[in-house]
Amino acid sequence: MKLKDKVAIVTGGAMGNGLGIVKVFLKYGAKISIFDYSDKLDSTIESLKNEGHEVDGYKVDIRNNQEIQEAVDKVIEKYGHVDVLVNNAGVAKLTPFMETTDEIRDFHFDINIKGAWNMSKAVLPYMGQGGAIVNMSSVTGNMVADTGEVAYATTKAALLGFTKGLAAEVVEKGIRVNAILPGYIMTPMVEGIAKDSDSNNPDSVVEGIAKGIPMKRLGTIEELGELAAFLASDEASYLTGQSYVIDGGSTLPETMSVGV
Repeated sequence: MKLKDKVAIVTGGAMGNGLGIVKVFLKYGAKISIFDYSDKLDSTIESLKNEGHEVDGYKVDIRNNQEIQEAVDKVIEKYGHVDVLVNNAGVAKLTPFMETTDEIRDFHFDINIKGAWNMSKAVLPYMGQGGAIVNMSSVTGNMVADTGEVAYATTKAALLGFTKGLAAEVVEKGIRVNAILPGYIMTPMVEGIAKDSDSNNPDSVVEGIAKGIPMKRLGTIEELGELAAFLASDEASYLTGQSYVIDGGSTLPETMSVGV
């Protein structure tokens, strides 16, 4: 198994993309510690342990360096090192730019950017040769954007600069840093966007999104997990400072339709 006995920390792993990553990592033999402040953390850990997996959960707000360090210390006490860090935790609260308060702006910046910064700084001292960091960016910000996404798009684009800069610094230590750029994946975040829309039928919103994707569907959290597992594994040993799109081709069309 490609991740056998690798010690991995996954932020935001209690649900959504993070849970997909956790499940795939466990399938490949990793030992997982989930850092999350969701109320679903305990039930997720219980469910995974009942399935026979080696997984721990720590209630952590990645905006809080003290909470991060206390949790990292517990991981190190148990395993002695960390092989993989997945900076997956992220938020998206869509508001028009002129209605975006400083609090909403900082909410995105503090979790999506500073959270990845804080986690990486806390984990890197315990990561050695063969270590890997995987940052969860997005096609939003770097490639596309919609109305109401200024704060979200800004932070997700910034993660690509963070990925490249950090990769350049830690490459001599044998540590790789890469980013994933998901398009639409069927997650609670997408479901929330659909429910918050003006439509009376959230399912129709998801169906409308799917129609605009060349593959005519949203991705699954397990498909995203497979890409993260590859980047975390020794199979990706010559890849660093790069970003990888997984979007079913949604950013592929030059236009939605072309008349001739």
